[in-house]
Amino acid sequence: MITVAALYHFARVAEPEALAASLRAEGEAAAVRGSLILASEGINGTIAGSPEGVRAVIDAIRREPGFSALGWKESSATHMPFARLKVRVKAEIVTMGQPALEPAASGTYVPPEAWNALIREPDVAVIDTRNAYEVEIGTFAGAVDPGTERFRDFPAWWDAHHAEFAGKRIAMFCTGGIRCEKSTAYLKSRGVADVFHLEGGILKYLERVPEPESDWRGACFVFDERVALGHGLEPMPYALCRACGRPLSEADRAHADFEDGVACHHCAATYSEADRARFRERQRQTELAQARGERHLGPSPDIAATKKPASETETGSLD
Repeated sequence: MITVAALYHFARVAEPEALAASLRAEGEAAAVRGSLILASEGINGTIAGSPEGVRAVIDAIRREPGFSALGWKESSATHMPFARLKVRVKAEIVTMGQPALEPAASGTYVPPEAWNALIREPDVAVIDTRNAYEVEIGTFAGAVDPGTERFRDFPAWWDAHHAEFAGKRIAMFCTGGIRCEKSTAYLKSRGVADVFHLEGGILKYLERVPEPESDWRGACFVFDERVALGHGLEPMPYALCRACGRPLSEADRAHADFEDGVACHHCAATYSEADRARFRERQRQTELAQARGERHLGPSPDIAATKKPASETETGSLD
């Protein structure tokens, strides 16, 4: 059984490149795979491996100044959900395009056990801060979908629609919590006083709240090969389109426009024949590698083909 750990932490990093090199070496020594994003504001990522290997990397992060309080969310997978280890340095650990924003000034945390009571209050507006392709396969009952394609679109959406929420308390949620750190801080910077967010995100809610008591509907997209999780963090029957990176249900994969590894009905009209030929060759190489009992390390096995950079999402909470 593979241990999967989703983590993020805001803390000042004096030399992100140096820390990236150190964590890359730690991860390789521990045979850990996954994705870690570092910036001067902190760290964000999801890693997978043996319990001992994952803990070794987490311990290495927690030894760094400012990271002793690092928390993480663990789940499991029957197969390794990542093809390789990637440790990258970005301008932000989750891209909102608001470099002056202080995540420490975020909204009030609400534990999963208290979330249902809050969002059922008549004066509370519930906002899903995730991207439209994530919301499409699952969200909380009654939540507002901003319809954004990228997290950096959220500030403009709020500025255009804030009047619709006058007199309301705002409750926000995302996959693992990191996007809400910034989105709730943004609302507070815009003068919204009563802002709350789901502590630990959807994943912690699905882990702790029994399905019969749940207000969650559908599946939660995650940024690794498990694709989507349900209550109890059990995998749901979704697969990735290797062209556009969208989660596909069994019905989606039965659509006439679906070609495994090449296109789905969301993106069939998007790519040229040259693109399709390239995708078909990638799929052929993937299938040959699988037949040899190997894993193809070319583009896209862990969402690399998508047009959604991991730093604009949650890398597997990665939330």
